[in-house]
Amino acid sequence: MRTIVIHLGLAVAMALSVPALAQDSTRTLSGGQVLELVRKFHPVARQARIHVDKAQADLLVARGGFDPVLGAYVARKRFGGTEYYNRTSPEIVIPTWYGIEVYSGIDNYTGERLDPTMSKGQSSFIGASIPLAKDLLMDKRRAYLKQARIFTSMAETEQRLFVNDLLMEAMEAYWGWVSSYNLYQVMKTAVAINVERVDLVRRSFENGERAAIDTVEALAQLQSIQYQETQYRMQFRNAGLTLSSFLWTDSGAPYNLPEDVSPPAGWDNQLVLADMELDLNALLTIAENSHPALRVYDYKLRALDVEKKLKFQGLLPKADFRYNHLSKGYNAFAGIAESSALGNNYQYGFKFEIPLRLSAGRGEYRKAGLKIMETRLDQAQKQLDLQVKIRQYHNEYTVLKEQIGLQSLNFSNYQKLLEAEQTRLGNGESSLFLVNSRETKLLEAQQKLIELKAKFFKTAYAVQWTAGLLN
Repeated sequence: MRTIVIHLGLAVAMALSVPALAQDSTRTLSGGQVLELVRKFHPVARQARIHVDKAQADLLVARGGFDPVLGAYVARKRFGGTEYYNRTSPEIVIPTWYGIEVYSGIDNYTGERLDPTMSKGQSSFIGASIPLAKDLLMDKRRAYLKQARIFTSMAETEQRLFVNDLLMEAMEAYWGWVSSYNLYQVMKTAVAINVERVDLVRRSFENGERAAIDTVEALAQLQSIQYQETQYRMQFRNAGLTLSSFLWTDSGAPYNLPEDVSPPAGWDNQLVLADMELDLNALLTIAENSHPALRVYDYKLRALDVEKKLKFQGLLPKADFRYNHLSKGYNAFAGIAESSALGNNYQYGFKFEIPLRLSAGRGEYRKAGLKIMETRLDQAQKQLDLQVKIRQYHNEYTVLKEQIGLQSLNFSNYQKLLEAEQTRLGNGESSLFLVNSRETKLLEAQQKLIELKAKFFKTAYAVQWTAGLLN
């Protein structure tokens, strides 16, 4: 009996120290694989790419403001047998970047009652419309195009931000699943060992080697561990469902993670973090220079600066000059070299207007400045929040690393205590109650160690997330 009890105690200690050996190594899922699957197939990641495509479509719309426009006006009036007029006027207008519009066209006027300002017969013109004050340095077309370019870059940065947050949520689910799996394996192993122990104690009682109360003691321990095993089985299944919500197929269908899939055997090897940037000063610098959330604010400020320049135009008078060089026939360039701009064959117009109080212009310009101030304050607050989060997670990462070392020693000590108690029991110096107590403490230490390790790895990913590095 002594040999059997000692052997069983050693089996408990060894089994609890290597629960991952129960897994099927051919069906494993690592954190890196989860990240890759989420990046490629998760709907939110795909939606983020669509957001970029929409911004590029908006950019194409804004570029349309500078497309050449071909138009034509055709009109005719005949009344009481009289041909009043017959007009055909095609024209092309070419917008340019600095608010100047270049245009050219032809006119053909015939009829008996034409407007005296119209040139009868065939004629052509080439000219330009030039803003001299308002809209010279900035107008709506240029502002919308500049902002569309900025928003396209901002959409790409927002995509990184969305995916960075999504990947962190996936990592929280993954490490919860890893923790639940290993806790469940610990309790499954403990149940199997205690079933064998109950059987051994019962046979010992039947042979007259142990008291009847020992069978009750062994059975109570088994039932307590079985209860915990069912609890951890439920947690593992629920954790698998949570993780499955982040897993999708390439066809866009949700994927349910089978229960026989497990974490890799070396899931708790800290060497897997070797490629991560975990130096605090480096993380703070990276976040300040390239965190997507801060870069989004940079793009917002650039777009608001364009808006401010546009609103400034409301403080300027509108002074537009329009000039046409006129030619007989359909050759708009005929006679340009022979005549001066204001010598012959020309038409020009000048328009000037300005609100006397400029109330609307001053109000819009002030609002644009306040928006910039507000956004800069938001950016400063966001930067501070990120720095605080990075420091907090890094502190937690450092402490957890130390706690894992301490808890590993604690677990090892409980293993030794259980072994020693088993030896004393075999020598008749202890009881099954004390052995069960040692085993319970060993289980608690093992569970705590698994939870600390899972939290440690999750925190390492959280450090990357706060610095904007997950994507």
